Formats: sequence, C-alpha cells, structure tokens
Amino acid sequence: MLRKRNISYNPWFFFPFLAWIVIGAVLQLLFTKDQLFFAINTHYTPFADVVMYYTTWLGEGWFIVILLLLLFAVSRFRNLWYFITATLCSLIPMAIQQGLKEFFKAPRPRSYFHDTTVMHFVSTWPSLVNNSFPSGHSEGAFSFFCFASLLLPEKYRKFGLLFFLVGLCVCYSRIYLTAHFFADVYAGSIIGGVVTTVVYSLMSRYKDTLEKKKIG
Repeated sequence: MLRKRNISYNPWFFFPFLAWIVIGAVLQLLFTKDQLFFAINTHYTPFADVVMYYTTWLGEGWFIVILLLLLFAVSRFRNLWYFITATLCSLIPMAIQQGLKEFFKAPRPRSYFHDTTVMHFVSTWPSLVNNSFPSGHSEGAFSFFCFASLLLPEKYRKFGLLFFLVGLCVCYSRIYLTAHFFADVYAGSIIGGVVTTVVYSLMSRYKDTLEKKKIG
C-alpha cells in the first residue's frame, strides 16, 4: 500500500477540476459554440486587456519550463524522481495536444468568424488563425498546476484550489484574447489535468527509490 505522502491526487485541486469537467460539459450542451465564445470575448475593459494578456503567459511553454527549473533548484526536488516525473508530466500531455491539433486542424475564431468587427481584439497579442483545438496554453497550465498541486506538502495542500483557479483563468484568457473557443480550452484543460494525474500516479510507485538518487 502507498504511504500517505505518495497519494497521487490533491483533493483541493481534483474535486474542483472534476466539477469543471461536469459544468463545462453541461455548458456545451446548453449553449452554442458562438454563444459561449461571445459571452466571454465581448465583455472587456482596458484593465482586463492587460490582466488577460499577462495571465495567458502562465500557459506558455517557456514560462512553464522556467517554473519547473525553479522548483528543481529546491533541494527536496533535486533528484531523479522529480526530473523524470516533471519531464513526463510536461511532454506527454503536450504530445497528445499537439497530435490532436494536427489531426483536427480546426480554425480559430479569427478565421471562423468572417466579420471580425464583432470580436474584441487585444492588439499586443498575435493574430492566430489555425489549429484551434485543443488549446495548448490551457493544456500547459492545467498540466503544470496539477503537477504543482501534487507536489504540495500535506499542510499546504489547500493551495491546490488556488492552482486550479489560476489554470481556469488561463483558459478564460484564451477566449478573451480571441485565440480559442470554449471547447478548445475545455479539452486542453482535461488533457493537461487527467494525463498529468495518471503519469504522476504511475511515477509515485517509484518515488521512494528514485528520490534517493540526487542530481547536482
């Protein structure tokens, strides 16, 4: 039996994430693709433009790599188990997400809606038109923040809820910035959260052995 510290999910992240999966599915049954997109994209302010622009960076691959390296600098994570697990929890969801992007080749809002005057644009964000489904930023954010929530010591596990909310904000920012539809960020978040949880769970079996092998 796995010891308590090796339990491979954080309830403070997992249960809100499960609720998000259910609520997101219901929203897509009740509303159209267009309705869900415009419900977010057309509600904007100059302040929100700035906040959403920087929030979406939390799902950028380069930013996630920096965060993972900063964690690696912490002595308790400077071991073979963390290195392998962090790598797999990042690369496997990303590979799945990229494969689906290439398979579906779905148009982004800017090419889906021919009348661009009905959309809100943030001029500082690049104009993207292809490979909308699923969202890479949403996948990356949920993959990282799910992984980070699993690393939290028992007394700090409540921060898992904060990590979930930050991941959700990244999803929101992708629609706000006219980069994705609701279904894109919904699927991306599920790929990131579910695959990371599975990989982490499998790697937990080797934690006691690999943690002893220090790096650096």
